[in-house]
Amino acid sequence: MTLLDEILRHNITFTRPNAFPPLSKSPRRQLAIFTCMDTRLVDFLEPAMGITRGDAKIIKNAGNTIVDPHQGGVIRSLVVAIYELGVEEVIVIGHKDCGMSSVDGESLRAKMLARGVAAQEINRLIPDLAQWVGAFSHPRENVERVVGILRTNPLLPNDVPIHGLLFCPDDGSLELVTCGYSDAGR
Repeated sequence: MTLLDEILRHNITFTRPNAFPPLSKSPRRQLAIFTCMDTRLVDFLEPAMGITRGDAKIIKNAGNTIVDPHQGGVIRSLVVAIYELGVEEVIVIGHKDCGMSSVDGESLRAKMLARGVAAQEINRLIPDLAQWVGAFSHPRENVERVVGILRTNPLLPNDVPIHGLLFCPDDGSLELVTCGYSDAGR
């Protein structure tokens, strides 16, 4: 049985009539969270914050990084969340021991080449692989950088507080990196 078969088989027992009441597309807590895709955060970060299904819009990518600060998917998601779905606050959440803080561009390039990606394609599209994936050295500094990018983005309204937190994937604790209330109304 393949992994996909297992997932689909489980889904048959998971979905039963009236198991899940319909929810609004808009988050109940008017909150968007931008965080990392790290598997250690799944079913851990939201409960650690008191967030449940339907409370917040969750946006994830590798290392909660912003590579394209003007037109990228994170900005697009936040624009829709704020203007169309009623989000009133944004929290950027990095985490300790993030894998993106140890990405080596040359090692990644070698792995891509070994899997059959042509060198000229990597060079043409991604001259600096570490920069393209959004690698960074320190998770806390990355949170500060991303909050700064969001605060100065001309597409995001000035009255939306943008906070920064650092999460511990071992014990679930949150550390305040930056409070956005003082900056709302930039």
